[in-house]
Amino acid sequence: MSSLARHHEVALQMLSWNPAAPGSVLLRLLGCDDRYVRSNVAQRKNLPPEVVDAILTHPEPDVRKAFAESWNADPVQRARLLDDPSAKISLILAMGPNPYRMPVEPLPDWAYERLLTHPRDSVRYETAASASVPVHVLARMADHPEPFFRRMTCRVWDQLSYSVRESLLNDEDSEVRQAAALCVCRDDEERTAWLVEALAESWQLQRLLAVGRLSRELAERLMAEGDRLSSLAANPSLPPDLVARLAVSPDPHVRLVVSARPELTEDERAAIDYTVGSEDRLHPLAWVREAREDMDVLRRCATSAHLWLRRSAAACPGLPQDLVELLARDEDFAVRLLLCECHPEPPPELLLDLFLNGEHRAVMMLASKPRFPSAGLAARFADSSDPKRRRLALRDPGLGADALDRLSRDPETRGAAARDPRLALSRIRELLADTDTVGSVAGNPALPVKDMHELLDLAAVPMSG
Repeated sequence: MSSLARHHEVALQMLSWNPAAPGSVLLRLLGCDDRYVRSNVAQRKNLPPEVVDAILTHPEPDVRKAFAESWNADPVQRARLLDDPSAKISLILAMGPNPYRMPVEPLPDWAYERLLTHPRDSVRYETAASASVPVHVLARMADHPEPFFRRMTCRVWDQLSYSVRESLLNDEDSEVRQAAALCVCRDDEERTAWLVEALAESWQLQRLLAVGRLSRELAERLMAEGDRLSSLAANPSLPPDLVARLAVSPDPHVRLVVSARPELTEDERAAIDYTVGSEDRLHPLAWVREAREDMDVLRRCATSAHLWLRRSAAACPGLPQDLVELLARDEDFAVRLLLCECHPEPPPELLLDLFLNGEHRAVMMLASKPRFPSAGLAARFADSSDPKRRRLALRDPGLGADALDRLSRDPETRGAAARDPRLALSRIRELLADTDTVGSVAGNPALPVKDMHELLDLAAVPMSG
């Protein structure tokens, strides 16, 4: 690929993300040869109706596939793809979009009815297993003739009536009974004992041992066997004397799990020989997550000397403001990062500090947080020797025209500045004529529609229609 062709390719990609691109431009982009560009268009927010229609009838399956996968698309419009000739599309609709830490609006009920009665087994099974399926749709499958679907109903156990639960607990299919028993094992010694045998070779055994109610006899047997002791160490029904034995286990991870049990006092935790390294990856404690609405529990965890408890508290979005401020000053980087990622109102200066000084790749996403600071960044960073800081000056709504023009000529910042809609039109067009910045300026919302079409002409993208 020639250098000029590469610049045109980048320009089309940025144009496909330009929030100001009108329907006429998007329709032409759907006709270009670049699959990446076409997919970008298909997954944009707030697409005009004529563009949606063009996507749904597009001759290239990859365009329709991208729309089926889009969490930005109107679910009613996505459901129109149920009659798509491509066999993959129905499967994609069944699985649903899977954005990172974002809720997904479900398809209409009638769409799930069709997917759950689809002639292909894979589509029906993926639909029932999808995280996007509404609770009331799953609940209606409790008397489904196929065991798999009855088993999937157990995912919404708390929403089921007593009679439905009893039916599932006594289902003729052993896997359905197992799934139902897992939902009640916290309070049922007999079913826990049965599941220990039934799930002996299953990945679910580890979870069962951590939560199922254990009889004294079963707990002692499992301790003697010596397998999966770290799961046992978290079990809330484990007798205190057995907990004490695990607290001095030669396995450091077992000791760590014991040290994070909810019933221990701070002195009892401190008496256990455990360590948590700054780089150790630890999932938030289940008992803290389950008690995330209990302010007393959150306060106890946020003020604990135990790092695992503080990290778990930081991952709870309901933390009161005084605990947010406390954890924002925590010495542990992971505590501060989790607070920024999970709390709806992290301190703006903490977001900025982690973005500038954190080494974890996740810190780059912090700049997209609503509370990431903007005002005053120009005065602080426009003349910094650090290009990362100079680029932050572009976020400031008070950035002056002269400073913006200067940043648009700085080799380290001109790409970001080229996308700034506050640039003078004359400067935008200068950057548009420069092959080094044409790609960046193509994403500028202030780029006139006439210039957008000229970019498409230069890239030999045909007119739509």
